[in-house]
Amino acid sequence: MNVPRGGPTAPSAWRDGWLRGAERVVSPNCAPRPIGVAIDLVVIHSISLPPGEYGGDAVERLFTNRLDWDAHPYFATIRGLRVSAHFFVRRHGAVLQFVSCDEQAWHAGRSDWRGRGDCNPYSIGIELEGLEGQRFETAQYERLQSLIRDLAGHYPVACVTGHQHVAPGRKLDPGGGFDWHALQRSVALPGLEFTF
Repeated sequence: MNVPRGGPTAPSAWRDGWLRGAERVVSPNCAPRPIGVAIDLVVIHSISLPPGEYGGDAVERLFTNRLDWDAHPYFATIRGLRVSAHFFVRRHGAVLQFVSCDEQAWHAGRSDWRGRGDCNPYSIGIELEGLEGQRFETAQYERLQSLIRDLAGHYPVACVTGHQHVAPGRKLDPGGGFDWHALQRSVALPGLEFTF
């Protein structure tokens, strides 16, 4: 059972795991969550396609299996990839949601959190439009702060971490340009741990 920690979010903010106010773009790259598994981890990622280029629809196309693999040389290196995240936060703060939070998105890959392998069944994945090692925009931090608060008010989220921390040596995102301390200070929910 998913009992929220932190104050409850207004019931109208969520419907079947979809956050009102986020643009819904449904991805097929998801699966049911195992029965009885608590959704207690948020994993922050970064992505841009092609790397370092912002504002296009390539990430949306990747997460919905509609990316033209021949449209850019980089796309050939990820040809056939089937991935998704629950949320994607654009540089200007707009939010797209691809998978209901009641289901698992395919965002973490081979991963481990404190001895618990395969993070997808018990986590929520948030992608920030960006490139590991580079800085993120104020609008993204503001939207991420409210998103984490909404999630913690609806699910028993206990910890927020990065992709680089659940897949060390394999992933580097969100990377050194991400300001973990600022995010931790701005969210400031009692009992919510940030590990970085």
